[in-house]
Amino acid sequence: MLLAAINNMNGQPVLKKWFCKTALLSALLFSSLISGAQEIKATAKLDSSSIVIGQQVKLELSIQYRADKGKHIRVKFPQITDTIRKEVEVVSQSKVDTIISKNDPFLFTQVKTLYITSFDSGYWALPPFKFDVSTDTAGILTEPLLLQVGTVAVDTTQAIRGIKAPYEETYTWVDWLKDHMYIVYGSLVAILAIIIILIIIRRMRKVKPPMVIVEAPKIPAHIIALEKLEKLKQQKLWQEGKLKGYYSSLTDILREYIENRFKIQAMEQTTEEIIFGFRNAAVDEESKRKLKQVLMLADLVKFAKEQPLADENEASMNNVSDFINGTKREEEFSIDPKK
Repeated sequence: MLLAAINNMNGQPVLKKWFCKTALLSALLFSSLISGAQEIKATAKLDSSSIVIGQQVKLELSIQYRADKGKHIRVKFPQITDTIRKEVEVVSQSKVDTIISKNDPFLFTQVKTLYITSFDSGYWALPPFKFDVSTDTAGILTEPLLLQVGTVAVDTTQAIRGIKAPYEETYTWVDWLKDHMYIVYGSLVAILAIIIILIIIRRMRKVKPPMVIVEAPKIPAHIIALEKLEKLKQQKLWQEGKLKGYYSSLTDILREYIENRFKIQAMEQTTEEIIFGFRNAAVDEESKRKLKQVLMLADLVKFAKEQPLADENEASMNNVSDFINGTKREEEFSIDPKK
């Protein structure tokens, strides 16, 4: 048709020449547009066009384009939320992955994978997905898709069964530790901190010096006895007729002195036993005689109600004093405040 129009222009060389140039430029422009459109291709593909309610299917969106050296093409994938349409939900979607052809380093393919599902049975049309491309203001569209969602087949010949009870899962102490590991770790740290603090306190505590018990110096037996004799003398018991009390106190002082001085259990012994115990003692005969006189006279007063004369009472006091002085052990006795 174009050649026929040119041939009909015989006799009009200028117009014919202009028309040829215009036609040639238009053809070149049209061919470049066709080739440019063929360089970018967008595709949407389902791995299965038929699913059962709730089943997931993979939807792959891809775009392929050439980017020759020095040429930069920006591609923006369709913005997909949680649904494609109200009957078709998006379960998950991956990031965009770029693949470079091994045979052609300027041929790029970008791919994004989505997993979709539907809980409504029927035939659902998925509209074309639009890719925004920097070299094409209108954008590149994919072909629409059709997804068939079928129901689960029910065998009506079978009886309706009851709902199965939930499975029981055992719960061990290991599971409890996993569930409460922060409490366990916190308790262990607290116990360890307490132990460390106690160890530090124990080491920092000053060692107390051993308690020094200062014993009072032991008073010699004859000093104790002579002091008691002096107190008894001041009481003037026999002068008041209290002879039994006088001789009981006098012999108690004497017996206590014998126990402390000679280590003889004189407080539990009779007069005869005490005198017999002194038969071989390193005591002079005069002291033994005075001991015997006091003990025997005291027995007569306490048990036979003897009434000694005043001279005898006085002599008994003197005899006890002489016995003590005659048998005393000379011991050093001093109270040193520094000890």
